[in-house]
Amino acid sequence: MSHRLSGPERRETILTAAQGLFASKGFHGVSIDEIARAVSVSPAILYRHFDSKHALYAAVLDKFSQQRQSYVDTIVNHGTRFEDALAGMTQVYIKSIADNPDILRIELHSLLEGNPATLAFFQNRWKSFTDYIEFGLNEHLPYDVPNRERTILSAALMFQGMVREALIQKCLQPHDRLEDLSLQELSNELVTLFLRSIGINKTQLSRKATMTG
Repeated sequence: MSHRLSGPERRETILTAAQGLFASKGFHGVSIDEIARAVSVSPAILYRHFDSKHALYAAVLDKFSQQRQSYVDTIVNHGTRFEDALAGMTQVYIKSIADNPDILRIELHSLLEGNPATLAFFQNRWKSFTDYIEFGLNEHLPYDVPNRERTILSAALMFQGMVREALIQKCLQPHDRLEDLSLQELSNELVTLFLRSIGINKTQLSRKATMTG
């Protein structure tokens, strides 16, 4: 005799299926009928749990929010040095994507689709990085640097792009050259390369740091 799912179990099943489909096709590429078929229910049953596709999509994003790691402990555990704390934050973020690549897939679709609410959600996920980098560069970058404020913002966005591209190559399109590189090593390499490129600190980060998260 098959197990009859409870309301919360059915809702979670729908969420899981929707997450996979949104990650594969984006918001506009998926219909309610397709999600309903994926969990073998009628659209009417699905609408008992989510009153619209927008509500279902928002619930998927909310699920990602609940999985979001706090960076406060990471910064404390890695000490006060800018490069060490940034490496720790990067390790936490990279591990969260490696554990659930659908987060990155949905983010990439959202960039193409241009949904303001979705873009704001993912921008907020990166905000800890950009805020901390801007704070760190304010401490380290000489005050006589031309266009200093713009340079700091550009550097923060550059690091965001570096991390995102590395995650695409590592998690979504596995690259042979990254195959033997652990997530911890990858995050350390990214931070070291970033710091070297902006000329703030050329110290090689220790590969013995413990993975946080």
